[in-house]
Amino acid sequence: MNLKDYEFWFVVGSQYLYGPEVLETVAKRAQEMADTLNASGNLPCKVIYKVTAKTNAEISDVIREANYDTKCAGIITWCHTFSPSKMWINGLSHLQKAWCHFATQYNREIPNDEIDMDFMNLNQAAHGDREHGFIGARLRAPRKIIAGFWQDSDVQQRLGHWMRSAAGAEFSKSLKVMRFGDNMREVAVTEGDKVEVQTKLGWQVNTWPVGKLVEIMNSVTDSEVDALMKEYESLYEIATDNIEAIRYQAREEIAMKKMLDREGCCAFSNTFQDLYGMRQLPGIATQHLLASGYGYGAEGDWKVSAMTAIIKFMTQGLKGGSAFMEDYTYHLVPGSEYSLGAHMLEVCPSVAAGKPRIEVHPLGIGDREDPARLVFEGHEGKAVAVSLVDMGGRLRLICQDIECVRPIMPMPNLPVARVMWKALPDLKRGIECWILAGGAHHTVLSYDADAEMIKDWARIMDIEFVHIGKDTTPESLEKDLFLSDLAWKLK
Repeated sequence: MNLKDYEFWFVVGSQYLYGPEVLETVAKRAQEMADTLNASGNLPCKVIYKVTAKTNAEISDVIREANYDTKCAGIITWCHTFSPSKMWINGLSHLQKAWCHFATQYNREIPNDEIDMDFMNLNQAAHGDREHGFIGARLRAPRKIIAGFWQDSDVQQRLGHWMRSAAGAEFSKSLKVMRFGDNMREVAVTEGDKVEVQTKLGWQVNTWPVGKLVEIMNSVTDSEVDALMKEYESLYEIATDNIEAIRYQAREEIAMKKMLDREGCCAFSNTFQDLYGMRQLPGIATQHLLASGYGYGAEGDWKVSAMTAIIKFMTQGLKGGSAFMEDYTYHLVPGSEYSLGAHMLEVCPSVAAGKPRIEVHPLGIGDREDPARLVFEGHEGKAVAVSLVDMGGRLRLICQDIECVRPIMPMPNLPVARVMWKALPDLKRGIECWILAGGAHHTVLSYDADAEMIKDWARIMDIEFVHIGKDTTPESLEKDLFLSDLAWKLK
């Protein structure tokens, strides 16, 4: 499913106390609210008004239906008036989809001349929100709370932001990751408990032999390669005479895509230590698949591969780009301190500042032919770097705010895609905080996601979230990590 194919069910809380005319009016208003939200252009998915629920049975029925509807990515609840929270317990206790408590009301302002008890019976959202909020807190239920007037653009945008996280959670639950070979030898952070990950996040992570990929590569036809070469020529500047190297990459991409699609996998990993039967480590082959929405992790890093796919899914339709990334080296000149991110071959061109170039250069590792790859500089803008790590017994999702800049030097002898950024709160404290939290060297760099979107996803998936931003200090983070460690051990 694409992001836009998911829908969110609008469930209104009420009771029979106020009579049938009030309930009829509320139903009409709820439909109007859903229609207006859908027409706003601020939501990536459709809102479906389902019911004005007045009983335990109605609430349980709609939540049971939502749990088993593959198109429903979450519920949005609104209590136009007092909705006794005991009747929500059975339903919310069994909710398996994301939940947003929409603390809004139909009217923007209190009508001074018109307000009377009839108006109050119909418009007690402030009253209802407190009761509804209590039961969410009492049940310790993960939920998003968005307060504000439903017609305001900023409120709608926050709702749309959360929808992306909720749809990303549904995508996660059925995500399959194809590992071509195993992890790079002796690397700690790319390891992890695949059973725990499938239990918590839904990912199915399995291995396919590189030899099977080579078999499919050998069956790819020249006409298939020709068609993909035309696509390369339309998107990228060919800056090499070694066309055969590019054609070999096209053959690799076609074969990988066939295997991924056949198995229903949206993410993959490989390692330069396992290229049995291959002439080149996939370069542009991987980069072009990334640009198509697949996730990728180098050195067998299946966790970053899956997170790349999820963040790309959540940010569909946005234009900043998201990419597999690796921290490489620092520029430590006082007053001009930056991180340089890159990788040997596999950074996604969705983050490029200009038209990427296809170049062929020696790799220096892997003991194979010189691979074709896309070379470009990343564009400017605010972004996040995201890392999922296995802490032993739980998963930790780390998100750091960064500010990307155009690289401050041309680096003419570095033939790779690269992005340069300032880490928040600043480079030195940012490095210290990242290391304190155990962040990996592989990340997802996204200009489209932000910390709130990533935090919402982590809350829905019930995993630990760590945010490093402009106000974070190593001292405060160390204390927060200590308390978080205690809290998660008690869960």
